[in-house]
Amino acid sequence: MLKTLYQQIRQYRTAALLTPAFTALEVLMDVLIPYVTASLIDKGINAGDMENVYFYGAVMMGMAFLSLAFGILGGRCSAYASTGFAANLRSAMYRNIQRMAFSDIDKYATSGLITRMTTDVNTLQSAFQQIMGISVRAPFKLLLSILMCLVIDARLSLIFVIALIVLSFSLYHIISRVARLFQQVFEKYDALNQSVQENVTGIRLVKAFVREKYENEKFAKAAENLYRLYVKAESLMALNHPVMNMVVYGCIIALSWFGAHYIVDGTLTTGELTSLFTYVMSILMSLMMLSMTFVMLTQSAASAKRVAEIIEDEPDIVNPEHPVYEIPDGSIEFKGVRFDYKTVEGQKSKVKGQSLTANRQPLTANTHKRSALFNVTFDIKSGETIGVIGGTGSGKSSLINLISRLYDPREGEIRVGGRNVKDYDLTALRTAVSVVLQQNILFSGSILENLRWGNPKASLADCQRACHLACADEFIDQMPEGYDTHIEQGGTNVSGGQKQRLCIARALLKHPKILVLDDSTSACDTATDAKIREALSTQLPEMTKLIIAQRILSVKDCDRILVLDNGVVTGFDTHENLLNTNQLYQEIYAIQNENVGDFDA
Repeated sequence: MLKTLYQQIRQYRTAALLTPAFTALEVLMDVLIPYVTASLIDKGINAGDMENVYFYGAVMMGMAFLSLAFGILGGRCSAYASTGFAANLRSAMYRNIQRMAFSDIDKYATSGLITRMTTDVNTLQSAFQQIMGISVRAPFKLLLSILMCLVIDARLSLIFVIALIVLSFSLYHIISRVARLFQQVFEKYDALNQSVQENVTGIRLVKAFVREKYENEKFAKAAENLYRLYVKAESLMALNHPVMNMVVYGCIIALSWFGAHYIVDGTLTTGELTSLFTYVMSILMSLMMLSMTFVMLTQSAASAKRVAEIIEDEPDIVNPEHPVYEIPDGSIEFKGVRFDYKTVEGQKSKVKGQSLTANRQPLTANTHKRSALFNVTFDIKSGETIGVIGGTGSGKSSLINLISRLYDPREGEIRVGGRNVKDYDLTALRTAVSVVLQQNILFSGSILENLRWGNPKASLADCQRACHLACADEFIDQMPEGYDTHIEQGGTNVSGGQKQRLCIARALLKHPKILVLDDSTSACDTATDAKIREALSTQLPEMTKLIIAQRILSVKDCDRILVLDNGVVTGFDTHENLLNTNQLYQEIYAIQNENVGDFDA
């Protein structure tokens, strides 16, 4: 973990090293000033020697100026290094998240990722800044102050030793309790962020169901839990101040009592006693800074683990050592494929940065009951149009996610263009396999900018042709600004059907060899659905097309139809043959023709 975090300092290492150096020089000047003050009082003021007053006064002014200069330089270097460190952490996390497969992303809640990118990184930034500054300033100032006290009067230094013992014991007791509380705080942050994210994302649904009161209560509960933990932690930390005051005043009283006796005896001067008062404050303030640093470091330890976990997480799906970059055609072959989203005997363990798969149990007749896909075998020729149909949870989306290696199967082999998908370069494969998912996402920006997500180099003519095939030009041409029309975040200013058609056009701009439509025309009317299917069939005959649908009407004209039931292929044939041979398909057809509901019933 520490090595991972250290690597993110990179170009800021010089500033990170200069910060403690400037801080140490600043502390040295601060510590020497009281010692010079003693000479100013004893050899100048008390002796009535104005030359010594001017001399030691000038020395003090010079030290103060140097202390200021070193403090400014240390602060600038500290700010530069800590903000750069935080920027590198966020960049490293974001890059790794982009590399993750769906199976990796499934391990982390979206709200948890947001917390790590914001709150956790901010905590680490503050901790790093304190490590460079306060963690050097406090112990260095503490040691130098104790050393100067010993030089001035070793007898009175015993007061500081006793004070250190009392204060250290008190602070340790406080910090140990506060540390445990801060470890729980970040879990509450995740819950709070999750509540905010779900509410903002689904605000239309919340209002449609008049659930504002419920959502307010849920958020208030999450905020209350975080509030209680923080109050408890801050209340304990607040004890530092009264304990500090008690020790400081105790030291001042003891110094005044014993110091007055030593001055009367002639074994201590007034200037030396004045310096001791200054040093006692420096010693105790250094202890206070150390205690706060320990709290910050303890708090940041949990954040460090959470951030390092994301950066160190090796994606489950990576490029092969010698990848193939050319996909010859759009043929697809599944051989005995089994896929699980969550398994017991196949859980992955992270050991020294490597993903190791535990011992697998042999397949049994009942294994498919907990598998998303089980023993799936079929063959699709390049250029075919294949329909995929089945009930909710039958494995339709799981099937198409495997083709472009968004997931990898647990058992079996998937081949595209005659080769195992694991042989291909991921970018090349996912460019050749264009998927329009069930959840259609549009980004804030113009229609043209959204379309060019599929191909950044696409010309306006290319975009217009893709939109014509997807029947999106029908509504784009009616918009005042046409292809320059602004799309709001999440595509809230277009309908569900319009959003689907834009996503299909975006997918076509990739010029893929395989096009997968995962229930991507469900929000379109029947006529538009038919026009899109006809355009794809006549205008793109060389492209392999997989059409996942709930309606038989959407797939009946396909070359063949794949029927799935609980992750198992129960039929793969033409519409007419399935009507004669496949019981499930017959039931689906009968239910939909009778208009009595969907076939999931």
